[in-house]
Amino acid sequence: MGTAQETSRQHLVSKVLLEEFTAPEPKGSSQQLLPFDLHHPGRVHKRMHPSRCGWIENFVAVDSASVEALWSNTERRVKAAIAAVRAGAPFADPLHVGVLRDLVVLHYVRSLHYRDVHADSVERARAHLVAKVVSQYSEQLRLEALRETGLYLSGPASLGAFAERLIDRSTIMRDRESGKLFRTSIEDTFHKMRDLASKRRLEVITPETGQFLIGDNPALTLCVKESRTIYGMAFGDAQTLILPIGPRHLLSLGAEDVALTVPQTFVDRLNALQVHAAHRFVYLHPESGLEPFVERAAQRRPSGDRTR
Repeated sequence: MGTAQETSRQHLVSKVLLEEFTAPEPKGSSQQLLPFDLHHPGRVHKRMHPSRCGWIENFVAVDSASVEALWSNTERRVKAAIAAVRAGAPFADPLHVGVLRDLVVLHYVRSLHYRDVHADSVERARAHLVAKVVSQYSEQLRLEALRETGLYLSGPASLGAFAERLIDRSTIMRDRESGKLFRTSIEDTFHKMRDLASKRRLEVITPETGQFLIGDNPALTLCVKESRTIYGMAFGDAQTLILPIGPRHLLSLGAEDVALTVPQTFVDRLNALQVHAAHRFVYLHPESGLEPFVERAAQRRPSGDRTR
């Protein structure tokens, strides 16, 4: 394989997954799926080729070739692993099991959800450092401010503002602004989560009836407490991490390698979570008939509440 090239249009949902939700174009030979815009649920939604779906501009803004090569190491092996799932033999080859586990982790890390968590984490660390510097090194701050600006800062607000100014000049904060910090974070997190996920087993879930759909934040951590399904917690606090890989199959990291068949009510519940967790789009097989379900679920999309 050649070296991955820099690209601004970066898929968050792997094209190899989106292709599983396609059907032949009614008057052509290309494969298409149905993107559903949750910001405009009443709109007429048009079929599209998967290459036009599931991407974002400059998700990784710096050295994107590095992470594209990292994702490619998993994605180039996915078709064979999904073919084994469709053939009813997902566990026959341990390499396929490993690839599918990695695919789940990849979509958890390469997501808008993770980008938001990363940004919040950096901002909390910055605020904590500012408070620590002001409380423990106030006199040194005053002297440095006097040296740089000729002003004597007295109150905590002015000291805090100057501390922020100093911290924002640090290498790590410059890396945050450039996007380098996010790139290194996403790569490191992927490797760490692969190691954690390797201790889990793979559940392959198939609907008795109905079909799965996939959102643009498709890999979800889940925990069931007192009959409530909670999603979006840290991986270490979750009971499982799920990912739809086609209309008829969903992966879950669990306690044993097992194939499960679930009723329509369970499928509806997981589909609703995909709608609720999505940033803007969910993607359907064009002949699934799920548009009315998604429209109803879109109207009930929560604001901040992650329990269902």
